[in-house]
Amino acid sequence: MAGNRPIKFRILELCNKSGGAWNYEVVKQIQKEYNLKSDYQRDSINFDLIELAACSLLKDVEAKVDEEGVYKKGFLLHKYVITDFGKARAANACLMYV
Repeated sequence: MAGNRPIKFRILELCNKSGGAWNYEVVKQIQKEYNLKSDYQRDSINFDLIELAACSLLKDVEAKVDEEGVYKKGFLLHKYVITDFGKARAANACLMYV
């Protein structure tokens, strides 16, 4: 299902849940849905999150160091929420009901 849509669209949907989503949660879900297994693909998905935040479609609301190694030990973990602008753009693209 989700594998038929562009990854960035699916990322917006995942970050639309109440309270937002941590980057490692989104990355794991995308990897599962799109059958992306490599570290390169993992990091590419994380970069997609950064790009969506840079375009103001997502907002970084919290950060912490990955001390447990859930994504990459020693790296920053970010929590993202979809912005009103992101919701409007997603609705314009018929991604979800907003």
